[in-house]
Amino acid sequence: MSFSKTARILLLSLVIMALVACSSDTTKQEEGKENEGETVTGGELRVAYSAQPPSLDPHVSAAIITAEVMGHVFETLLTTDSEYNIKPMLAESYEQSEDGKTITFHLREGVLFHNGEEMKAEDVVASMNRWKDGPGGRGQFENSTFEAEDDYTVVLKMDQPLSTALNSISQGSSSFAAIMPKESIENADETSVKEEDLIGTGPFTLEEWKQDQHIHLTKFSDYTGLEDEADGLYGKKEALVDDIYFEIVTDSSTRVAGIVSGEYDIAHEIPYDNADQLENDPNVENQIIPGAGTLIMFTNKKVGPFADVKAREALSTLINIDEMMTAAFSDPKYYTLNHNMMMPHQEEQWYSDIGKDKYNLNDPEKAKQLFEEAGYNGEEITIMTSRDYEFMYNAAVVLQAELEAIGVKVKLDVYDWATLLDNMTDETAYDINMVWIGYKPEPTSHHFLNTQISGWTESDELTELMEKFRTQPTLEDAKPVYDELQAWFWDYLPAAKIGDYNRVDATRTSVENYQYSDRMILWNVTNNK
Repeated sequence: MSFSKTARILLLSLVIMALVACSSDTTKQEEGKENEGETVTGGELRVAYSAQPPSLDPHVSAAIITAEVMGHVFETLLTTDSEYNIKPMLAESYEQSEDGKTITFHLREGVLFHNGEEMKAEDVVASMNRWKDGPGGRGQFENSTFEAEDDYTVVLKMDQPLSTALNSISQGSSSFAAIMPKESIENADETSVKEEDLIGTGPFTLEEWKQDQHIHLTKFSDYTGLEDEADGLYGKKEALVDDIYFEIVTDSSTRVAGIVSGEYDIAHEIPYDNADQLENDPNVENQIIPGAGTLIMFTNKKVGPFADVKAREALSTLINIDEMMTAAFSDPKYYTLNHNMMMPHQEEQWYSDIGKDKYNLNDPEKAKQLFEEAGYNGEEITIMTSRDYEFMYNAAVVLQAELEAIGVKVKLDVYDWATLLDNMTDETAYDINMVWIGYKPEPTSHHFLNTQISGWTESDELTELMEKFRTQPTLEDAKPVYDELQAWFWDYLPAAKIGDYNRVDATRTSVENYQYSDRMILWNVTNNK
């Protein structure tokens, strides 16, 4: 750990201790008050969020912050419960034809958009046909169309079975299939739906987005939701606060100090070095979110050294994953070493031993030899990362030192999160992109299988495997193809997986029923302060 990092942590620790001491007249749960009276509703939630979204349009943005904010504004035809079972949401029911080529959605009647208009099939058709051509559906729904059969029936017609169709439509994280009015789609430009047209059916409406300051959501009083018990992203959703402010607070020490002082009700992405200290604050609760993401390195396979698979193999061979994960996440209780493309909590469905013998080799001499075989000749390698997610930066610093130790010249470029996301499609911006990715419901939805945003992956074998996987009638039928995808991953090395991690958010004890299921859930949450 560098002196500057040590000093920063020490200073922040002193601030936290001082603030905790000032608030010691209260306890984590004040005696006798927790169960007095009824649940307090109304008021506001102030969320200190670590990054700025590149866009609030969920059809085009793959950033999780877009889903975490706009998942309160928009809803989908289908969704998932906490066990990732697919459930109807805006669809009342659905059925799939025996040949797997047609899915019919029967819409709920009386569902209102925030503009007061009822959701009809024409809105769903416009939304889904736009979504399928964006990041969330691209590569899956070619030659497929959503059509209106009547006002409350929508039919998805495909030219072949698609094993991933229901999972893609129901997933609620990056680039989700949000339903909005037909007019919003018609008024959209080539890049995004206009801010004033970001109109959904969810329990909150978009009030205002002040760039670099906050995103303000307000309660939708005419919300027409489900009555089933809340479970993951499914079930009953009540807006129990009137306003939610997502405050853009990229400095982690400011988020920590703000949650301790009470300026913020929720703090996103608490630094792991500070999580244990916050446990001693009687007015703050740490929220440990298992399987929140994967720390990974995308390599530029279009230009530069890593266009050669030998250089990618060198990188994978070099890295000391234990050292990198400790620098990023502080303690093994916050991370898991895992060679699989999929996360540990998905092992029952998706697991393979393939690649285990190539993971976490930590062999600098072999890596140096592989770089030489790749023709590396002392050119500068650029690592791109962001301090908006401190763990990414900490891991990048370790990687820089490991590369320099074997004679590789390295430059570390640090950007805000929104700029980094923009740079992911710029072939001149990076050689290595130290980044994180969120949960994916099935293997082919991973970013590193995308030909552009993960560093221009180009592989005929991958194209064939993706088609083989996706044209199975169901995901159960597609399971045997996972071993083949895993083998391809470790041969081609589209990315270097480091490990999976848990996230730590923090809430004031006045905040009740904070939940997380692929994204932050703020419906059914009260703030009793």
